Amino acid sequence: MLPHQLELLAPARDADIGIAALNHGADAVYIGGPSFGARSSADNSVSDIARLVQHAHRFHSRIFVTLNTILRDDELEPARKLAWQLYDAGVDALIIQDMGLLELDLPPIQLHASTQTDIRTPEKARFLQDVGLSQIVLARELTLGQIRTVRAATDAERCTLEFFVHGALCVAYSGQCYISHAHTGRSANRGDCSQACRLPYQVTDAKGRFVAHDKHVLSMKDNNQSANIAALVDVGIRSFKIEGRYKDLAYVKNITAHYRTLLNQLLEQRPDLAHASSGHTRFSFTPDPNQNFNREFTDYFVQGRQQDIGAFDTPKNPGQAIGFVTRVGADWVELETTSAETELHNGDGLCYYDLQKELIGLAINTAERTRKKIVWRVFPKDPMSGFKDLRAGTEVNRNRDMNWVRMIEKKSSERLIHLWANLSDTPSGLSLTLTDEDGCSASAQIDTPKELAKDAKQVTSHLRSQLSRFGNTEFALPDAQTHVSLNLSQPWFVQVSTLNTLRRDAVQRLQQARALAYACPARATPVEPPAVYPEDTLSYLANVYNHKAHDFYARHGVKLIAAAYESHEELGEVSLMITKHCVRFSLSLCPKQAKGVTGVQGTVKAEPLTLINGREKLTLRFDCKPCEMHVVGKAKASVIKGNIGHDPSQPLHFYRARPQ
Repeated sequence: MLPHQLELLAPARDADIGIAALNHGADAVYIGGPSFGARSSADNSVSDIARLVQHAHRFHSRIFVTLNTILRDDELEPARKLAWQLYDAGVDALIIQDMGLLELDLPPIQLHASTQTDIRTPEKARFLQDVGLSQIVLARELTLGQIRTVRAATDAERCTLEFFVHGALCVAYSGQCYISHAHTGRSANRGDCSQACRLPYQVTDAKGRFVAHDKHVLSMKDNNQSANIAALVDVGIRSFKIEGRYKDLAYVKNITAHYRTLLNQLLEQRPDLAHASSGHTRFSFTPDPNQNFNREFTDYFVQGRQQDIGAFDTPKNPGQAIGFVTRVGADWVELETTSAETELHNGDGLCYYDLQKELIGLAINTAERTRKKIVWRVFPKDPMSGFKDLRAGTEVNRNRDMNWVRMIEKKSSERLIHLWANLSDTPSGLSLTLTDEDGCSASAQIDTPKELAKDAKQVTSHLRSQLSRFGNTEFALPDAQTHVSLNLSQPWFVQVSTLNTLRRDAVQRLQQARALAYACPARATPVEPPAVYPEDTLSYLANVYNHKAHDFYARHGVKLIAAAYESHEELGEVSLMITKHCVRFSLSLCPKQAKGVTGVQGTVKAEPLTLINGREKLTLRFDCKPCEMHVVGKAKASVIKGNIGHDPSQPLHFYRARPQ
């Protein structure tokens, strides 16, 4: 990708969703392969990925496949073989976490750094660039200033900076969360996270006093950088990534269309920037991120630390406020909407908070408008007895709009490559040349007798009209007057069937020319001598799980390399999660917040807190200098004993002390 191009990178759970993402304006799509893709239930066959690749390359869009789990030694060879299969299928890049892959005989396919590589510093970004990764996704916790510093330390010609702009937020620095493995044996670094961050916790202080009760204090609101796109471009981001390889078709359609619209608006204002792929997308709906599942939105740390980033009350979708309960009957609820434009539908999903701030869902069986335009009588699908604390005055939200769902399930977009057509006569017939927006060109000729038209003006209109019809192809003539040139010696009358044959042949040749013009991006060459890793010691946080990864870091100057947490060499209490989110700050208990407050300054300290969920206990420790929180705990004995996730027939041996 060129430094002046902007890429919209969309997720795909499967090939059909990937095709929809492309049709809704994605410049690139990332998808999991049949294994090693860091999403345990989002696997796809190589043949399905090849089908997605074929569709993408029509628009010179790119397909990236995730190969981003940490690998055991016995998985290295299967991963290498899969990389070659994906390369043969035409995939444009592999997204990787495990540096052991760089020690294997990989195909000449471009490599990108996964979010699991935890890129927070200019030094690490520069290192990954220098070892041959062409695109790196930065940590979601970075500010605009920190991103600018990373861009200054790297080469825009060699390495594209990617950033998550939308979707669910993992509270931990990516790749730095081990709670799931410690408690269940399911490793987040191997694509099987149990999502402990979405659970409710009791929060107690150092003296055992309750600070919060049944709050989801590790659950973040969803990421939404809609307001920061231009600012992200200015600090060097060129690939705008949407989270969501588990998400459904409606989410991918809507959110891709939303960011396509925003990027198009920016590109219109900035002639120095360009699309990263071909085609122009038209939507039959107005994109709206609020219509999809979300936990409300935050732009996280991009504009600096903010207090209101957590979805502490519920990890569910609270929806959008639409009105208030006015009356409750034996089998119905009467609602007054705040807007006369609000319409309720059978099948809509409503919700409200009970007195304990728990979100209660209410699915509509039948919705009837009363004589008053803003008053509705709703008959729920479930018995009224189950709706706790539902009373007059309760605010009601809608988190599923069936009218929207039905609309988005239909065909909702069209992506077309713009053409210019030139029709000219030859000694034996006619020639049609098509040139597309990328400069690809193809011509077709047909032998046909010529007959002068009786009405020159009418035949000109007829020819322009017929040459503008490209049916179900990926091509379109935006304007028959400006995009069709008629270079004819005489106003010839041409049969419609003749024009159809000529146009069809020209389209086929143009498709062939576009295919020949497209080339998968080249694999970057690592610098020589090998770049030195920014640190000479690596703890379990480096996720080194196989000997090839160990060899990689040793070759790049690291002297002491510990095994990954999944190897079960860390038996005591360690940091099971490192995060920029601070529970003390979010609960207004941060010592920095108390500065200058009379009677409070000096009394608030960053003492540890405890999280309790059933029998599970975790300790929160606060490192105030970098402004980070560590969630501390240890692996359960059953996980260690069962050695879940590690094959004992493939022992791992690492340096236990610095070599002499």
